[in-house]
Amino acid sequence: MVIPQTALVEPFYEGSVQRLFAVPADDSVMVTQTTSKGSVFDVGALFEIGGNDVNRALFRHVLYSKMSDPTVWQRVKAAIESDSDLTAGYRTELISGALEEACSKGAKTHHEGMLDAVTGEVCREGVPANPSAYNVVRKYQILKPVRSDFLGSHLFDYSRFPQEDGFVVPLEYIVRFGITSASSVYRKYRAMDEKSRRAFEGELGVTRPLEAWQYLEKPVGDFTSKFEPEDRMVSKQEALVMSGLSGEQFVDSGKLAILGAWAVRQLVEEIGLLMWDIKWEFAKDGNDLVFVDTIDTDSFRATMFLDFEGGKYVNHYNKQAMRDYFTLLHGDWIEDIKTAKSLGQEKGVAFTEILAAGQADGKYAVTPEVDPVFLQVQEQKMTAIRDYMLGVAEAPGVKQSLIEAGTEELKFYEAKGKLDGFRKINGIS
Repeated sequence: MVIPQTALVEPFYEGSVQRLFAVPADDSVMVTQTTSKGSVFDVGALFEIGGNDVNRALFRHVLYSKMSDPTVWQRVKAAIESDSDLTAGYRTELISGALEEACSKGAKTHHEGMLDAVTGEVCREGVPANPSAYNVVRKYQILKPVRSDFLGSHLFDYSRFPQEDGFVVPLEYIVRFGITSASSVYRKYRAMDEKSRRAFEGELGVTRPLEAWQYLEKPVGDFTSKFEPEDRMVSKQEALVMSGLSGEQFVDSGKLAILGAWAVRQLVEEIGLLMWDIKWEFAKDGNDLVFVDTIDTDSFRATMFLDFEGGKYVNHYNKQAMRDYFTLLHGDWIEDIKTAKSLGQEKGVAFTEILAAGQADGKYAVTPEVDPVFLQVQEQKMTAIRDYMLGVAEAPGVKQSLIEAGTEELKFYEAKGKLDGFRKINGIS
């Protein structure tokens, strides 16, 4: 298949970090263009990291291509079987069913390949001679729940989903190998009383108190809504009802999310990164469950522990680094976002509308710009990871490049007088 970039003129969808194009004469697929822009706090594109359009598209292409390879899943199975921290029952349940098929046939994804930037050919295996920001994926329906108002509450009706097929499951699947200090789950947990904490631990499936920067005894999965005005955490029982899947399919989707997370973990550990959590989405395609949506370094939390000026710090290699930047240097803007989100939940509308109106009236702080020095450090990180994905740099050299970039980030905060603030949210005692 050849799709010249000149044919991709008007996107039918344009988001903060991605554009979608129809493919002439083939309505079963579409072209995704990843931009170099980034978004945090759900407020749209805020910054731009040079070269990150191709970097992110390349990560997606290489990873999804690997996921169709049975040997990737055979390695995941071997890792699970050799993990002595897992209980026998958990291990047996995880490697049965979905993993058995993946070890035989590979996993199903919506990925069809990457466009060569020069020829427009769709590269399905390996990397094109001229990597681009364009990937080709199969299309699935986006069905949204119907909102109902009940005595001042806002409810969402998912009753149509079980009767449909070929749709994106209306959930985000979050898999956690460990707990970070900035994770929403940890913040929620810290705000609970002891009784609520014990119940929450049971819902997550952990057997000991949650601690920041500690790996769990086993990876756990939790869920958030996908197509409501604001994402909200839902229980496993509610997630099953919302999903539109049968009980068996839902269980398989939860297992696949954990198994896919393990595959990514193995990939990033080769370059010295620790992976803490990752988000997945699935589509229902008949009896098949299909990995869909973007997957790149912004889809998971990966870190290194770095020693600097007598202290030990957690350094991030995804957009958590950008969240920390805004938190430390633009706290007034962050507080206004929190206020707008709270009002949005009360009124049942998108908080971005409230935020924009408040900024126009001078009530809320304007959206800040990012220091170019800090952006350059993020570009160093992403370039190193890209070179590894391309196979032009070996793992040890990439690891060293990532250490150097992380150290430069710490020097940036030191120069800004914010190292102590960074230590409070990312320091390791």
